[in-house]
Amino acid sequence: MKAIEVARFGGPEVLQPVEVPDPDPGTGTDMVVVDVDAADTLWLETMVRSGGGGAYFPVTPPYRPGVGVAGVVSGPSGSSGRRVVARLGHAGGGYATRVAVPADALVDIPDGVDARAAAAVLHDGVTALALMDVVKVVAGDRVLVTAAAGGMGALLVQAAKAAGATVVAAARGAAKLGALRSLGPAHVVDYGGADWTDTVWDATGGVDVVLDGAGGDYGRAAFDLVVEGGRFSAHGTPAGGFATADPVLARSRGITATGLESVQLAPDRFRAYLIRALHDVAAGRFTPLIGQTFPLERAADAHAAIESRTAIGKTVLTVT
Repeated sequence: MKAIEVARFGGPEVLQPVEVPDPDPGTGTDMVVVDVDAADTLWLETMVRSGGGGAYFPVTPPYRPGVGVAGVVSGPSGSSGRRVVARLGHAGGGYATRVAVPADALVDIPDGVDARAAAAVLHDGVTALALMDVVKVVAGDRVLVTAAAGGMGALLVQAAKAAGATVVAAARGAAKLGALRSLGPAHVVDYGGADWTDTVWDATGGVDVVLDGAGGDYGRAAFDLVVEGGRFSAHGTPAGGFATADPVLARSRGITATGLESVQLAPDRFRAYLIRALHDVAAGRFTPLIGQTFPLERAADAHAAIESRTAIGKTVLTVT
């Protein structure tokens, strides 16, 4: 079968297609084989591949990347034919045509949800729903979502809007802003301009909630837009690390600041959120913004698109 392997840390070019034996679930085990239709990709995977995983994501080459898959169970025979999605680790081998997965890690894909959409919400949908519960967005809130044209950002825009919030979706570039308009936020702002925070302030008079998926200078600037008693979630790093709020300043303004640690979920909670996310897609409450797909053998191109920040929405690998 085909798989992608990383022999050494480096740029996207280290993602190399290889031929490997089919996975063997063994006899008397709880493992099943899934024929992969779509594989999830994450910004975090590009960091791990480049050697930036550190102590939190300690991966050593050679390894096979791929944090999660959607596909069809092919064996053992008693469970074959199920359409499923499964979360894997950061060396889980999901960039492959087949993968062996513990049976208790499988979640059924509802009717009407295709494999690409299931893969798209496997992590981003779970995190978006968990963040909404942590930050507690309610009707009437003014909510700023940065990196709104990313896979998770687009879901947060939809979730906050569904909660009755006035949503400001911020991203960079005409293509991303155009994609965001289709999601129906109240305001769309290009944070490529030096005065972008003034634009947000003029439109809202300040925001009650920031859901920061960008980090870096964008996240730090967004914090200054939060009104007294507001909430600030810093959960993204693409623009240069998490935008950690100054604890003294946050306390003085009564702002509740949370980070990615607030959505580090135990397996049972992750599973519950994943089931919710999949059923939200089936019911039309979530529409993953899948901006580009790449065939498995072009995994390097997928990572390059993510790292260059030209990708719109979610990037999914497809297997035929």
